[in-house]
Amino acid sequence: MDQRQKRRNRRRKKRQRQIRILGVLGGAIAVLMIIAVCLSINYYKPAPVEKPVASATEKPTEAEKSYIIQNVEVIPQTDLKAGCETYACTMLLKILGFDIDEHTIADSYLNCKYVLPGGNGEKYGPDMYSAFAGTAYAGWGVYAPAMSKTMNSYLTDQKSKLKAYPMEDVPLEKLCDDYVSKGVPVMIWATTNMDEPYVFDTWTVNYVDENAKTKIGDSFSWYMHEHCLVLIGYDKDYYYFGDSTAGEVSHFKKDLVAKRYEQMFKQSIVVK
Repeated sequence: MDQRQKRRNRRRKKRQRQIRILGVLGGAIAVLMIIAVCLSINYYKPAPVEKPVASATEKPTEAEKSYIIQNVEVIPQTDLKAGCETYACTMLLKILGFDIDEHTIADSYLNCKYVLPGGNGEKYGPDMYSAFAGTAYAGWGVYAPAMSKTMNSYLTDQKSKLKAYPMEDVPLEKLCDDYVSKGVPVMIWATTNMDEPYVFDTWTVNYVDENAKTKIGDSFSWYMHEHCLVLIGYDKDYYYFGDSTAGEVSHFKKDLVAKRYEQMFKQSIVVK
């Protein structure tokens, strides 16, 4: 082999070594660039945003503001034509697990005082906070304190630790929050079908007890459409009732119920 051929072979081998070195260097640079890119991505990647978790103190949504006590037996007001309070009392006690009917309350426990005519053309009767005016079969009605005493007489006979508590001026929203939402029904005074009440009859008071709002000799007025219902549920628009005159669960707009409840002196009873 002459000298020129040897030189050509040496140059060819030298170029091959350079190509291999450049290939190794290029691969190393590529790996370093990939690592740098990955590091930069991780470095600038924003921290994950945690979804907020609702706490127990957060205000519930409107959709959550609803509750109704289930399996309520609504007793139609048939025999006791003036006994809406007696029917409401019976429905409430049955919800709480007592085996009771409206006639037992009306015949054995209700404190009734007749409204009677006097010689001067006037009528005489009880303060309805103290006793039922007339009877549940034919009469006017009774208010929360006197009805609570009736219920407590029954509960005492049943040797129950429960007690009926008359309340006044408690907002309907609070009754729902404190009791209905926990499965406890509440008797309230409003009007039949939420009709407008008006004074229909007046008499001179001849019977009072410790709950009376009047004195002997004062006048007491009875309001047409006065009605007692069992508040068993609510949602954002309506209140729901065990309603003896309807013979089924009825519901009425909240603002209308609030108005009638106020017109009937914001009376209620809870058993607890």
